[in-house]
Amino acid sequence: MKIFWKYFFPPLYGLLVYFTIRLLTDSVSGMKFWYRPLFLNAIEITTSILMGYLLIGAFNRLIRYFDKKIESGFSYKIILKELLYVFIINQVVQNIVLTPMAAFTDDGLQSFDIIDINIIPLLYCLIYYGVRRSNAFLQAYINNRLQLEKITNDQLQTELKFLRAQYHPHFLFNALNTIYFQMDIDVQAAKKTVERFSELLRYQLYDQQQMVSVINEIQYLQNFIALQKIRSSRRLQLEVIFDEALHNEQVYPLLFLPLVENAFKYVGGDFHIHIYLKKHGDEISFYVENSIPDKISFEAKGGIGLDNLKRRLELLYPGKHSFTAQVKENSFLAELKLATR
Repeated sequence: MKIFWKYFFPPLYGLLVYFTIRLLTDSVSGMKFWYRPLFLNAIEITTSILMGYLLIGAFNRLIRYFDKKIESGFSYKIILKELLYVFIINQVVQNIVLTPMAAFTDDGLQSFDIIDINIIPLLYCLIYYGVRRSNAFLQAYINNRLQLEKITNDQLQTELKFLRAQYHPHFLFNALNTIYFQMDIDVQAAKKTVERFSELLRYQLYDQQQMVSVINEIQYLQNFIALQKIRSSRRLQLEVIFDEALHNEQVYPLLFLPLVENAFKYVGGDFHIHIYLKKHGDEISFYVENSIPDKISFEAKGGIGLDNLKRRLELLYPGKHSFTAQVKENSFLAELKLATR
């Protein structure tokens, strides 16, 4: 396509200008230029083709020159200045090339020749300039939009990494604290807990960049719950139900964990925790309820863990999730719904 615009379009432009002027002039004078001597038409056609190369080449250099100015700051003054240069270049080139050609052919230079030479090429010139500039501005707009989307995506990725970096220390502290207390009771059991803990870390390290099967999330939650049960009170009444209908549905990892972690962190009162993960059509529903201690002020937002979860949901599931968290009587209830399509 570049070869066409560079080598074939200029002569076509010159011929278009020439034949338009020729037809308009002959309509006034009654002449039929195709009946003239062949060498005379050949001279005019050749001169018009050369004029096309000269004019289009000048326009291209002018546009490249003003492109650099526009990059430093777009303004209407620059566009008006560019239009003025387009007008001057067109008038100079047309009058240098076409006016002498009209003066030395046919009946000499007539008033209608001057009018046609100064108006017809200018109209074509403005059309060409408008198309070129519109295409350039459209391409610049598309590039800017793509660049903006790339920058926005990079910012979101950076924010996601930051949220994960906030989350890891919180999880590590709780898990290490569990192992620490277990070592005072049973060293062998503590070793097994360390193995289970390493599996949790391995999942976090390698499975966060892409969506994973919900089965992997369930296995992770089961390991995490088993780890938390070690340091939980014997009074704890734990009910965990994972829907057997869940198989290969794809979800982003570690979105359910903050709710489970929050439940074990704040459980009190009659010490009950209910965890349900179910499938409803094209939606996955995760429900967590935990009793809370009596006579305390419990904030429904749940601290940094749930704040980070809300932000991650906004980034990963925009318009495709719902999340509610509330205190009801002596229980804290949280429910997360994710669309799988």
